[in-house]
Amino acid sequence: MTFVFAAVVLAVIVFFATGFTTERKTETNWSDGSPKITSVKKWKITKKCLLALLPLFIILGGCVSSIPAGHTGVLVTFGRVESTVLGEGINFKLPYQTVVKIDNRVQKENYALEAFSSDIQQTDVTGSVNFSIDKQQSQNLYRNVGVNYYQTVIYPRVLENVKLIFSAYSAEELIEARTTLSSSVEEKLQSDMEKYGIQIISVSIENIDFTDTFTDAVEAKQVAQQNKLTTQTEQEAKVIVAESEAKQRVIAAEADAETAKIAADADAYAVRVASEAEAEANQKIAQSLTPELLEYTEIQQWSGEVPQVQSGGSIYPVIDLKD
Repeated sequence: MTFVFAAVVLAVIVFFATGFTTERKTETNWSDGSPKITSVKKWKITKKCLLALLPLFIILGGCVSSIPAGHTGVLVTFGRVESTVLGEGINFKLPYQTVVKIDNRVQKENYALEAFSSDIQQTDVTGSVNFSIDKQQSQNLYRNVGVNYYQTVIYPRVLENVKLIFSAYSAEELIEARTTLSSSVEEKLQSDMEKYGIQIISVSIENIDFTDTFTDAVEAKQVAQQNKLTTQTEQEAKVIVAESEAKQRVIAAEADAETAKIAADADAYAVRVASEAEAEANQKIAQSLTPELLEYTEIQQWSGEVPQVQSGGSIYPVIDLKD
């Protein structure tokens, strides 16, 4: 606004300053008749007065505002934020109006803070926030917050939400829950920034640094767990080998028993078959025996000697007549 008034005042000064001219007149002195030269200043519009238009052209240049790509212009009239937003390209405004450019592209800001876990372990947290400004809400953001919106509203909420989320986890859980932590902080931050027209695109937790004492304790615990796991693995391997050997012995014993059973069954079967065959043969022999055949067989087998004792219903001595 000061610039406009200065340009107007300058134009007026130039306009009047360039209009003054000096004219010389020669007059005769009535007393002695000698010539007398006098200078008279007069003002009139001349070509030099056109120089006063230059400050006015400068004022006209103040009626044009250029908005770069990815930005919006917030129009301010005597400190009052207008409801309209200027888009990209050339825009016209009144000379006494000012334009505040708001970046609507995706912006990234890094943060570093301290937070404590649920078991009171201190952590140094570093990360980043990606966000953008809604074009339609640019004037409201400038009216309510200003241009330093990250330091004013975003960073304090990041600080608060990260500390709140971290306090719900133990130090050991924080090591494995980095993705969950980022998602939780992002969700809370999005709900906090909606009223300002700030869109939270992503929140990342890039590093969680613990104290040296805690780090050494975690490493010692991991080594102990690894040794324990190794011992358990070795014991389990021995148990598996022992069980395998026992199973093999059981299988071998069962195989030997089965083999013995098969052999015994085979022997019993052979004996039974032989007995049955012998009995059948005896039966057939018995069926084929007749008194005549028995007598014939005795005669064929007699050696010519008379037995000392004979049985045929009565017993009597036999007398040898050869003597």
